[in-house]
Amino acid sequence: MPRIQSTFTKRQKEHTRQQRQKDKAERRNQRKQEKAVVGSVDEMAALPEHAAPAAPFNITVGEAETVEESTPGGRLATDS
Repeated sequence: MPRIQSTFTKRQKEHTRQQRQKDKAERRNQRKQEKAVVGSVDEMAALPEHAAPAAPFNITVGEAETVEESTPGGRLATDS
C-alpha cells in the first residue's frame, strides 16, 4: 500500500510544481507588459516639445514617375 500512496504524493507534488511554474511565468509576463507600457509613455514624454512630426512629401502629379517609366540610372525607359 505505501507504493500507491507514494506515487500519488509524487504526482501531487509534480502538479503543484508545474502550477507554481505557470503562475510565476504569468507574473513575469505581466511585469514585462507593464514595463513596456510604462517605457513607451516615458519615451513619448522624453521628446522635446519643439520636435515637429516629419514633414509629408509634397509631390505633384507632373513630377511623379511610375515604376515602369523609370530605370535604375534615373533615365526614362524607352520601348525600343
